[in-house]
This record gives sequence, C-alpha cells and structure tokens, in this order.
Amino acid sequence: MNAPTDPTKERSQHEDDVLERIAKIVGAGVVSVGEHYVGDDAAVLKPFVGEAIVSTDVAVLGIHLDAELFSLRDLGYKAVTSALSDLAAMGARPRGVLLAVSAPPGTDLEEIHQGAVEATRATGTVIVGGDLSGGRDVTVAVTVLGECPGRGAVLRSGARAGDELLVTGPLGRAAAGLRRRREGAELSDELVEAHRRPWPRLAEGMAARGAHVHAMMDLSDGIALDLHRLADASQVGFALDDLPVAAGATEEEATSGGEDYELLIATNDPARLRMMFYDRGLREPITIGRVVPEMTTRTLRGKDLARRGFQHRL
Repeated sequence: MNAPTDPTKERSQHEDDVLERIAKIVGAGVVSVGEHYVGDDAAVLKPFVGEAIVSTDVAVLGIHLDAELFSLRDLGYKAVTSALSDLAAMGARPRGVLLAVSAPPGTDLEEIHQGAVEATRATGTVIVGGDLSGGRDVTVAVTVLGECPGRGAVLRSGARAGDELLVTGPLGRAAAGLRRRREGAELSDELVEAHRRPWPRLAEGMAARGAHVHAMMDLSDGIALDLHRLADASQVGFALDDLPVAAGATEEEATSGGEDYELLIATNDPARLRMMFYDRGLREPITIGRVVPEMTTRTLRGKDLARRGFQHRL
C-alpha cells in the first residue's frame, strides 16, 4: 500500500511557491533608488553610464563543478563570480546579475540561490531577475550587466608590439585546489577554496582600464590557451620570460589548469598601471613577458608555448 502523499511537500515544489521562497533570498539586498528588481516581468534599471557591458556564462553541475566533491551552494557562487569575471576583463563596473536555473525535480534550488547571493554580496552587486525551469541537468545561466563610464571597455584585440604583459596574481591555484580536493583535502583548504569560490578581479579590471591599458582578458581556461586567444585577436605574438606559479600548484596547472580568473594585461605603461594598483590598495601586477610583432613567435623561456587548456567538446 502506498503511503499517503504529503500535500505540504507536494505544494513546496510548485513553481510559484519555489519562486516566492527564492525571491525572499535574492530580494533581501539593498535596492537602488529608482530601480526595480525581482517581482515583475523584467527588471527596471536606471540609465547606464558610458558603455553598457553585457555577458552570459553557463555553469553545469558535473562539468564546471564536481557534484561528488562540492555543493549546490558552491555551484551558485561559482556561476556568479565566473560570470562577473567577464566584466572584470573589460574593466567594467557591475550593475546587476540575472540568474536562470534549470534542474531536475527535487533539486534544492534555494541552496543554489543562496550561493549566488553570497557571491553578489561579496562583490557588491545584486541579482535583478532570472528564471526557473525543469531540466535533465542542473544548469545555472548567468547574465551580468555592467558599465564603463568615461573611457570605453578594454578589449582583448588592442595589444601592440612592445607592450609589457602582466598578470594580477600567481596561477594554478584553482586547478591545484581541485586536485587536492580529489586527494581528500577539506573544503576549507586554501587552494580548494580557490577552486570552489573563485574571486573576480573587478577592482583590478577597473584600475587597469583607468591606467589606459591596451588589452585585457580573464584567465578562465589557462594562460597557455587564453594568451593565444589575446594574441590572435590582436594579431601579434608574445615572448614570456616566466610564469608565476602559485604555492602548491605545478607549472602544468599554472599554464593550462584554468579557472584562476586572474587578469592578463597588455600595456605600454606598466609604471602607470602599478601606480594605479598601488593607489587603490591592490596587489602589484606581475610582469611575465612582452608582446612581439611576429604572430608566429609565441614562446615561454625561449621555447614554443603550445596552445592547451580547457575547451568544451561541443
């Protein structure tokens, strides 16, 4: 004989009820005067200052985060911060986040949104809307909105021969963190934290744009792949003297591990960049090499740097 259905539990999975609970989670932040966020068919934002910057990222449980090792809250957090990193790469100031979640019945949607809200509060932005849908996999699609007042966004296509290449921090921490977690490290391990709770370099991106750098991008798939992408876009080559490998990481993790979300910067005025970072209390960027005119020259310590890193199979 089947047990009687619990009407409270059944009702708890109805869309309107789930939306109501999620609205309480994401709507607890400060609303800017004259703007309207969750609760209507669309968000209402005040006019953007300068260029409006828009980007979308998708995070899938089991691909972007190991479901056996990390929580849904981590997925929500990581989905938001990795998307915000795209704004950092343009030098943009964040204005809002839209979160669309697709998941199988029974998924703890509130936990995902709690992680997302933790990310927005940590980075000084806010969730302004989103959507829910049933689906086969747990998928979090994040659209981020930003603005570039005054001087326009920094593109990856502006690097010039003679520019110095710099990164905002040591590389390989996220990849090393995943390895360590698989080896049994606790979630509180510093490197594991770097993997499950990445930090978008928003302040660094805005400082770099203020320093009039020529090109910039975030290192999401590994510098051995992303630097080639910047060089392709700018139609230049590069010669790297060295790479800053994070403590506890291997050089392979630093070159192709991905998900560091440090910024890669090309500038002809590194002194101005360093002064801007110093004035804003930011860690000094690290020089790794220079841009060269020959597109076929792409080296690390004089040897060809192979194009390798994380790429989806589509």
